[in-house]
Formats: sequence, C-alpha cells, structure tokens
Amino acid sequence: MKMDKLSDLKHLFVTVFLANFALNVIPPAITDITVGALCPSQDECSLAIYLSGFQQAILGLGSMMMLPLLGHLSDIYGRKALLTVPVAASIIPSVILAIGRSTNYFYVYYAVKTFTGMVSDSGIECLSIAYAAANISEEKRVSAIGFVAGIGSAASLLGTMAARFLCTAQIFLIAAISSMVATIYMRIFVKETSGRIDSEPLNQPILVDNGEERSQSKSVSQSFKEVLPLKDIFCLLKSSVTLSLATVVAFLNGLGEGGQQTPYLYFLKARLQYNKDNFAVLMLIGYTGAAIGQLFLMP
Repeated sequence: MKMDKLSDLKHLFVTVFLANFALNVIPPAITDITVGALCPSQDECSLAIYLSGFQQAILGLGSMMMLPLLGHLSDIYGRKALLTVPVAASIIPSVILAIGRSTNYFYVYYAVKTFTGMVSDSGIECLSIAYAAANISEEKRVSAIGFVAGIGSAASLLGTMAARFLCTAQIFLIAAISSMVATIYMRIFVKETSGRIDSEPLNQPILVDNGEERSQSKSVSQSFKEVLPLKDIFCLLKSSVTLSLATVVAFLNGLGEGGQQTPYLYFLKARLQYNKDNFAVLMLIGYTGAAIGQLFLMP
C-alpha cells in the first residue's frame, strides 16, 4: 500500500538518522587510532596510508558486487529485511574498537570493517532510498528520496560534531549503541514491504529472467540461485547510455574523493599535528553544506 505523506516514512527517517550517525561519528577519530596502532609515538605512518588505500579499493570492488545482490534480494524478500543486513553489520566494527584500540584490536577491526563495509557503507543509503521509492506515491517520490539523503547528511553533520566533543573511547561506544538502537527500532517500527513485485513500472526489478515468473513459494536456496550474475550487471550498463554515463561520473567522483581524503588527513596529522578535534571541524564544513543543500534544495 502506497503512502501519501512524507510523514508516513518517519520511522524510516529515524532509522536512517541513527544508522548514519553511527557511521559518521567514527571518521574524525580513526586517523589517530590507525597511526597510534600501526606507528606508536609517531605522527608519520606510511603503512597507515597503504592499508587505508587498500581497504578503500577492496570496499569499492566489494560494494560493486554486493549492492546489486542486496537490491535483487530485496525484490524477493522485501526492503526492510535486506536493510537490516547493512544496519546490523555496522555494529560489529564499532564494538571491536569500543573494547580496545591496541594494535591487535585494530587489525581485527580492519579485517572486519573491510568485509562489513561492503554492505554497510553504501547499502544503508541505497536500500533506504529503495524503501522510500517503493512505499511513497509517485508524485512524492523525488521529495522522499531528497529527505532520505538530507537526513543522512544531517546525521553525518551531527555525528561529526559529536566526535568533536566526545573522547575516543566514548566515540566507539556511542557508535555501537546508535547502530544497535537503529537495528532494533527498524525491526519494531518500520513496516515490511512485500517481496512481491507489483505491476507498476517503477517498482519492477531492474534485471529479471526472460519471461520467468517468480513465485512466493520459492525456497531460500532456489532464490539464491536466481541471483543475477555479474555479466548481467554489465549488460545492464551497456543497455543504457544514461546509466553508463552516471556510473562513470559516480566512479570518477568516488575515485577523486577517496584518493584525496585519506592521504590529506594523514598529511595534516604529520605536518600540522592534527587530531580528531581538528579533523572533526574540517569535516563539519563539508557536511554543513551537504546537509543544507539536500534537506532544503533537493526536496
């Protein structure tokens, strides 16, 4: 059943806020944690830059594989069921660093974050937008997507601001609690969407088997066999010039931002002795503009 008002998505908005707050309270502190764990008593650490770059590459490739999979499965099992996966996955890395931030704990965090980040970093935003698009009337759809993006940016802004005033140990504890609350809140209050795809064109799955009808009675194992192969993703990109160009723009934008941000933070720490408080102020400038634009201009 379609919702006619943006207020009908209020529980989704709360979930998006809590989940994004948990994700974005961590970045201002992670540079200090990484350097302290890998190069104790030093401000310069080339190993930290190499490991961060490697992690970004793995996260990017993994997200490219996992996000179409999550989207496909959400067509079968419903948006809420699949949104639970990235929100719950974001709990584990925060808990690890809340327990300890020594070298051993950092390596455990690094490995776990590399895997969970494939679904949590971008999956929360993508599936939240998919949920909003599937459950709001067509005339309100663009505004709903704008609100989801804007609330995510507002959560990033407040998470970064909180990191400025919290101590390092509290940051990861707050992040873990926020992710847990988001997961529980979503499971209780967010309404489940049917896994059945209706006849409205905008609600059709992007990729379907030729002429094959999906039955509600299919087993889990059979559904996984239907997961779209990688070649179908490339076929989809080749079938639409607009989608291909949008993908290229998104890739180049992410490449530029990722290549600039990580070395830049380590440079500031090495040359200007920046810490989490300085990083938080720096990030606040960017998040403030993003939140204002997405909350008030996009809708």
